[in-house]
Amino acid sequence: MLKSHTLTLIGCALLPAPALLAGQHPQPPLMLASEYQEQIQLGNYLVSEKFDGIRVFWDGQHLLTRSGNLINAPSWFTQGFPQIPLDGELWLGYGQFSQLSSVINSAKPPLDIWHRVQFMVFDLPTIRAPFDMRYQQLGNLLAELKQTQLRRVEQHTLSSDQEVRQALTSVLQRGGEGLMFRHRNGLYEPKRSMQLLKLKPWQDAEAQVIGHRPGQGKYAGQLGALVVRAANGQVFKIGTGFSDEERQQPPSVGTTITYRYSGFTNSGKPRFASYLRPRPVE
Repeated sequence: MLKSHTLTLIGCALLPAPALLAGQHPQPPLMLASEYQEQIQLGNYLVSEKFDGIRVFWDGQHLLTRSGNLINAPSWFTQGFPQIPLDGELWLGYGQFSQLSSVINSAKPPLDIWHRVQFMVFDLPTIRAPFDMRYQQLGNLLAELKQTQLRRVEQHTLSSDQEVRQALTSVLQRGGEGLMFRHRNGLYEPKRSMQLLKLKPWQDAEAQVIGHRPGQGKYAGQLGALVVRAANGQVFKIGTGFSDEERQQPPSVGTTITYRYSGFTNSGKPRFASYLRPRPVE
């Protein structure tokens, strides 16, 4: 099988995959996205949907989170995966992030749900070639494998700001997060890179829950707001974005959560901060 993969990737230099010792999984060398810049030359980029999934790295043998933790996937799920690294994310469908996170973190995850999980692959991180070529090689590789759990994230072109706005609106309407822009000639860089850009209608960040505030009115006896501390030490409250169930059983003190916001106030606090979800174990 390795031989056929090598033939598929002919003409592309392979970077060495990270060495793994028994029981050790270093943090995968992932490329991270920078914020979208309106002045970019759109013709230089391929654009894809930003899915609401969990970022993962297949190192050729193991399925790992961003932090290098081993994902407890059923053996049949990764059977037939290639012996070269893949960069992508696990996805269960629109609006299913919480269920996906629960499955990933479960010691004995329900197999019927794993049958619905897909590995949305968007890059070949160890191929030393422009993204245009990596994208084509990825298509060839997955076509050879015929592995139903693996799906290549489709790329397309946009030629104007109006088309970018229309594409973003379409993605948001069907439950996606935003758009990703990959430079056609960009090499894979295991760091935050301008070769990879993200466009979302909001920003998100993480904070630690340090307290609860009781609700009033219809929320009496339930959560009114979380008191959280951001990475920079800023303390503020988040009072929106919760489901009825989350108000009845809110994230406990010490939990790290993800929240959305739109810029900052004059005092430096996130503007319109809204609860999104607990941070999944990475």
